[in-house]
Amino acid sequence: MKAFLLGAGKGTRLAPRTDFTPKCLMPIHGTPILEIWINLLEKYGITDILINTHHHAEQVEEFIKGIQKKHGVNITLFHEPVLKGSGGTVLSNRDFVSDEGDFIIAYADNLTHVNFDKMIDFHLRHCLPNGGCLTMGVRRVEDPSGCGIAVLDDDKKILRFVEKPSAPVDGMANCGIYVVSEKIFDVLPPDLGNRGGEKEGAIDFGHHILPLLAGRMYGCQINEFLMDIGTPDSYEQALREWKDVDVKKKSV
Repeated sequence: MKAFLLGAGKGTRLAPRTDFTPKCLMPIHGTPILEIWINLLEKYGITDILINTHHHAEQVEEFIKGIQKKHGVNITLFHEPVLKGSGGTVLSNRDFVSDEGDFIIAYADNLTHVNFDKMIDFHLRHCLPNGGCLTMGVRRVEDPSGCGIAVLDDDKKILRFVEKPSAPVDGMANCGIYVVSEKIFDVLPPDLGNRGGEKEGAIDFGHHILPLLAGRMYGCQINEFLMDIGTPDSYEQALREWKDVDVKKKSV
């Protein structure tokens, strides 16, 4: 199975730390979060990874060159002189997963040791047989105001998705981790690439794609540690709470 690891963001909320370091290379007890992700994916047998670059791209390229030999993964870098958005990156690299029935999409600014075996099993046994094309990692959060919110039925089908709702919505937060069927490309409108957002046509998963997939998505609850390191407070909290996981063993 292949994975898109989205790591091109500028990390403006984490400034000034990200003025000279890309957010995906922010260290967690000495290990860049990007390497933590590569370790995690490799642990679950996901060995072909596409990483997009933009902010301080040369640092990411040098870092990947330095670690490539010690990991049993194939890493493809996709540079974006102008950010395409999370959805735009995936749509622009459809060929990367053209030989895959299913693939992973994950945001590299989340710190986690999610159990991918569990998510993939849910996707294959529950989402696909019921006509779905995307399994979203979801969880309950105390403050959903800054999250994308999925409204699920009793069968875990996502009936509605709202990105950072202005009014309260009763649902579960999007964790930014997906198992996706190649069928998603056939479900999405062919003119989606012309519906870009504010950033020169950037296509965002939360704003432009996930709402279109209501009724075709299922939510798999994530119980493992997961935290967005996008702000100084959350980064400091992650440093306090993160416990290193033996990447050579799968979580159970």
